Amino acid sequence: MRILALAIPLIATLAAAAPANAQTYAPGYPVCLHVYGPITYYECRYTSLPQCNASASGRAAQCVVNPYFASAEPPGPIYQHHRHYY
Repeated sequence: MRILALAIPLIATLAAAAPANAQTYAPGYPVCLHVYGPITYYECRYTSLPQCNASASGRAAQCVVNPYFASAEPPGPIYQHHRHYY
């Protein structure tokens, strides 16, 4: 019984200590190349979809828009049109 009481917290500690996943997308570029194969990975170093598509040509790969792209320019102002009824 004592071994069981020590084994359960040990198993729980080992399960919680599993390695965490790293961020898949690098925030520096707007387009990433998703490469498929024995090792699937992302290459986030493209500035446009045509540039990425040239690199993906003939490979088991697909270009995707980087959802974590940190744009250097803030978004432009949002103009709202208000109708005034008199």
